[in-house]
Amino acid sequence: MVFPVSDIRALFPALSLSDKSQTRVYLDNPAGTQVPASVAKAVTDYMLTNASNGGGHFTTSVNTDAITLKAHEDAALFLGARSAKEVVIGQSMTSLTFHLSRSICRDFQPGDEIVVSRVEHEGNVGPWLEIAKDKGLTICWVAFDRDSWLIEPENLKAVLSDKTKLVCLNYASNMTGSINDIKTLTRIAQDAGAQVFVDAVQLAPHHLVDVQALGCDFLACSAYKFFGPHLGILWGKEETLASLHAYKGRCVTNELPGRFEAGTPQFELLAGLSATVDYFEGLGRGTSASENRRDLIAAAYKASRDYEEPLTNTLIGGLQQIPGISIVGITNPNRVHQRVPTVSIRHDYINPTDIAKSLSDKGIYVWHGHNYAYEPTRFLGIPEDEGVVRIGLAHYNTEAEVNRVVEAIDTAVAK
Repeated sequence: MVFPVSDIRALFPALSLSDKSQTRVYLDNPAGTQVPASVAKAVTDYMLTNASNGGGHFTTSVNTDAITLKAHEDAALFLGARSAKEVVIGQSMTSLTFHLSRSICRDFQPGDEIVVSRVEHEGNVGPWLEIAKDKGLTICWVAFDRDSWLIEPENLKAVLSDKTKLVCLNYASNMTGSINDIKTLTRIAQDAGAQVFVDAVQLAPHHLVDVQALGCDFLACSAYKFFGPHLGILWGKEETLASLHAYKGRCVTNELPGRFEAGTPQFELLAGLSATVDYFEGLGRGTSASENRRDLIAAAYKASRDYEEPLTNTLIGGLQQIPGISIVGITNPNRVHQRVPTVSIRHDYINPTDIAKSLSDKGIYVWHGHNYAYEPTRFLGIPEDEGVVRIGLAHYNTEAEVNRVVEAIDTAVAK
């Protein structure tokens, strides 16, 4: 079946906008995707017709409570969770991780160890460095393999000890694009007596997340990376969340998940989150006859992945033809299933900011710098003040856009 990219693009108003008579090419997706009109409408409709706080008897408050519950139920469905009680929603993945780190590590003792990988985004590094300083914990680092670009099981085993209490793992890298075998790594860590915290921010836009199949203890992602509003989502096993001390105000409920959701929620964004899950279901209906919502979401991801992977290979193949360009990550087309379509590049002598500026002048949006992938930048010996040029595809991008960015980079470096 041909992927209906033209029909999908028609759902995203931003994709038809232009800069200086040039249609915009959004390849900045790893930092945040565009949203379909249905998501923006859900946010607007809430603010115009139901704006209220929760817990009241009047219509808008009752509706707000219903929207809040549905957002948690939809997020649970999206992640494959057992219950909406397992889903904590907040400002961002980073803020939720900082908040929950206090609870997760509350009973850790000086000398206890937290393992963090060298491929992490800062959102899954900074919180653990800070709590380690506060409590006298030891941070142990596990490297990713420079040949496979993955966290290899043997490397993780080598850093585990009887003092390891928590292992923090990256599902997909926002620099290299590599997808780690989280299920295997989780089993290794848990067999050593540690809990596992997974950053799935970069994976969730491209691959189905199934927290029960993974077996990890916590998993975080960001809705605005998968075509939704600016929200962070943190899943945890219900029994684990229930056992943690919650740092909260006295008036806040003791029930899950509210005990970990500090302050008044962004109700309008919760409405948008449900609309985002609806978007995936709608996409799945194009390839599946199932009426099961989870099956439809899975079908949407399969169709997207089948479309994105050849497009990724086209991008990588084109970049490899440009003299002086090196790619930071997996380039073997037979291993495209082991990466997301986030492709970072460097040139032998042209600064990434100059390439990014040249692309911007042509209406092509990409990011440059370390992109908060501070540890992999340092581990790979890339100058922190330069970083990389990062090109990130989504399922609404086209082959014509890929060809356009390759041609623009070729022209930029030729000058």
